[in-house]
Amino acid sequence: MAAVQSQEADAVVLVGGRGTRLRPLTLSAPKPMLPTAGVPFLTHLLSRIRDAGITHVVLGTSYKSDVFTEYFGDGSRLGLELEYVVEDEPLDTGGAIRNVAGSLRADDVVVFNGDILSGADPAHLLTTHRKAQADVTLHLVTVDDPSGFGCVPTDPDGRVTGFVEKSPDPPTDQVNAGCYVFRREVIDRIPHGTPVSVERETFPELLAGGAHLHGAVDSTYWLDVGTPAAFVKGSADLVRGIAPTGALPGETGESLVLGGADVAGSAVVDGGSAVGVGASVAAGARVEGSVLFDGAVVADGAVVRDCVLGARARVGAGSVLDGVVLGDDAVVGAGCELITGARLWPGVTVPDGGIRFSTDV
Repeated sequence: MAAVQSQEADAVVLVGGRGTRLRPLTLSAPKPMLPTAGVPFLTHLLSRIRDAGITHVVLGTSYKSDVFTEYFGDGSRLGLELEYVVEDEPLDTGGAIRNVAGSLRADDVVVFNGDILSGADPAHLLTTHRKAQADVTLHLVTVDDPSGFGCVPTDPDGRVTGFVEKSPDPPTDQVNAGCYVFRREVIDRIPHGTPVSVERETFPELLAGGAHLHGAVDSTYWLDVGTPAAFVKGSADLVRGIAPTGALPGETGESLVLGGADVAGSAVVDGGSAVGVGASVAAGARVEGSVLFDGAVVADGAVVRDCVLGARARVGAGSVLDGVVLGDDAVVGAGCELITGARLWPGVTVPDGGIRFSTDV
């Protein structure tokens, strides 16, 4: 990854969302702070920003904002200078970007959505933006099936020509990847103190007014981790080295077991699983492609596949969980079967032999 001089650009990361699609995990922590491949998810993005040579980062926070400051502090531990700006009321993406304007220093600002796991190179985006002399540069990724996304067509020179809503017959396979480079003065023109959608309002209005919106198109890794299935996949891809990061607390491979965790010799932990501090996987158990938060317990002979187990959650002997989310301190008794997206709220207990197929328990 090419680096840029730190004084040449600021980074803004939008981390104010409530993460409702990931409940019950986000009842106790904001989505960007959930343990992902051994560290809070946001750490992976911050490592990419740092490695690109950008050191001044402004976090636009709202929900449980104190969790970010308590963990990251001033950012010096990561080689960054972090500032925090809190939204008192939800401002949507454009409003959130405008809300941090008072903390910006540079003429160019790279904006990231804090729930996207991406291989985008911030330094390359900045170079593309400056070469094109654009007002805004959008990171666009090509996808196999763009019908589920809003599409962003560009001309042969890379200039954005329109914004197309979801369509069964999309005109391009290029979609908005949630990362942008703004000229500072463009941010200053966004209405202040009111909800504004950068995707539905700011960009179309800029285009209609003759501004130069440029598309930086690639096919790098890209994943919105807003659902449990995507969250599990993102963590596994980080552990296995498929998704890029400079913050993995260990070597890439089929599993990541943090210090203080206990995995029995006859247990199998693979598929990119991450096992948190103080967690345990007992004899004969199998953990595949899953995320175990600190203190989670998987008992003898249990199978945990594509799941997230919250802090201190427990899975009883011989139980089978497939695509399940357990909130903090939830307990699944012995001999249970939970499948098809079941979610247990914090502290809920399923008794021995229980079988559940509902989505919320």
